[in-house]
Amino acid sequence: MLEARVKTLAAAVVVLSLVTGCGGAAKAGPKAGPSTTVKNCGIDVTVDGPPKRVFAAYQPAIELAHALGISDQLVGTAYLDATVLPQYAATQTDRKYYKNLPSREELLSQEPDFVLSGFNDVFSSAGSDSSFGSRKSLSDLGVRTWIFSPLCPTADGKGDEAIDPSTVSMDNVYADLRDLGRLFNVSDRAETVIADQQKRIAAVEAKVAKAPKPTVAILRPGLEGGGVTVSGGPDFGTVLIRQAGGVNAFADLTSKRNVKISVEEFIKRDPDYILISGCCDATLTEAQVQPDVQKILANPAYANLKAVRNKRVVPWLFAHHSAGVRGANSTELIAKLIHPDLVK
Repeated sequence: MLEARVKTLAAAVVVLSLVTGCGGAAKAGPKAGPSTTVKNCGIDVTVDGPPKRVFAAYQPAIELAHALGISDQLVGTAYLDATVLPQYAATQTDRKYYKNLPSREELLSQEPDFVLSGFNDVFSSAGSDSSFGSRKSLSDLGVRTWIFSPLCPTADGKGDEAIDPSTVSMDNVYADLRDLGRLFNVSDRAETVIADQQKRIAAVEAKVAKAPKPTVAILRPGLEGGGVTVSGGPDFGTVLIRQAGGVNAFADLTSKRNVKISVEEFIKRDPDYILISGCCDATLTEAQVQPDVQKILANPAYANLKAVRNKRVVPWLFAHHSAGVRGANSTELIAKLIHPDLVK
């Protein structure tokens, strides 16, 4: 009997020693993979692996997600300003879509682990139904966030007035692509997108390098209210016009992206070209902006403008001058408009 108990005790000791030897790993559970951290608008964004449930708000974010090949991770998309680029149309059709930005509660009901936003106004310190709350409040819930770097505010919850115009550049679009490529483990795809953008933009710049630089105004219809609303210096249209061989007629207005000015001031600047920036519907095309073009052409107040006299008032899309993967496409479109003899 005693011998049997000794054998049993010895066996128990062996089992216990085996469990103890593996105890640390068993107690800790599966070892997490290496985390990746990149800085976005002054905030560290850390992931322990590629995000799996992504919510993309606004046109630039939605199109960039498709460009990076992470469409399958999109649990929701919201607020397109126009039709997506043709190469993303079929994929976008399969994604859950909100015509307007959802409330914070609706956003969280999709259980995202990452929110990608093309503009900074989706995040605010107030956390009201009109926004997703501050980036910090979402991070506290385990939801990482990203704002497109060309529109970085100076602090969490700040709006357009906090954008530094010097940050508005294609270089920051490329930086976003590279950083998001790292976070989502699609760096090769990101570099392919960047190379395509750089090649196409460089080709345009080479063609227009020695050409005169006409002035171009981007005008938002329907926002007049006693004046007109134009794209100022922090608007990405400033970059696109410059790349296309022109000058934003209102680049010196740096208070915000969309600047309200008087009709008199607009007439005084007398731009060579006027782009009528249409917005905001997922099915919107340039053809649907034509009625707004006709309003400008028919308005007696604008009759003496060079752009009106020369029929250089053209339909445009707000989506075209938003920072993102439309950069090359929009540069080409503007160049064909203002330098038709050089860019076909």
